[in-house]
Amino acid sequence: MARILGVDIPNDKPVKIALTYLFGVGPSTAAMICDEAKVEPTVRTKNLTDEEISRITSVIEKRCVIEGQLRRQISQNIQRLKDINCYRGLRHRRGLPVRGQRTRSNARTRKGPRRTVAGKKSIKQMR
Repeated sequence: MARILGVDIPNDKPVKIALTYLFGVGPSTAAMICDEAKVEPTVRTKNLTDEEISRITSVIEKRCVIEGQLRRQISQNIQRLKDINCYRGLRHRRGLPVRGQRTRSNARTRKGPRRTVAGKKSIKQMR
């Protein structure tokens, strides 16, 4: 397996697809990296030379924020929203949807599994 910036990318996939295994690199960014590094996007990762791998690595370091640095940046942005007590920060803090989705009938991904609340007993059952 080829290693780019501390991440193993699969050998048996084309370079354009293999680069998407890096956090922060999608299909369009991978195509841009291949163009700038002058690497054929359809060539398999196992067939890359050391020179091509170093060119890809240098383009990524120069152009993109990826992996740990990107994760840190995202968490700092969320923490900033929480600190300034804006609406989005409050939604993050409470674990609810942030971008205006409805919560009455959906939002199970953010809210977690249903917690059943016992209903009131009717007067007939109390006798």
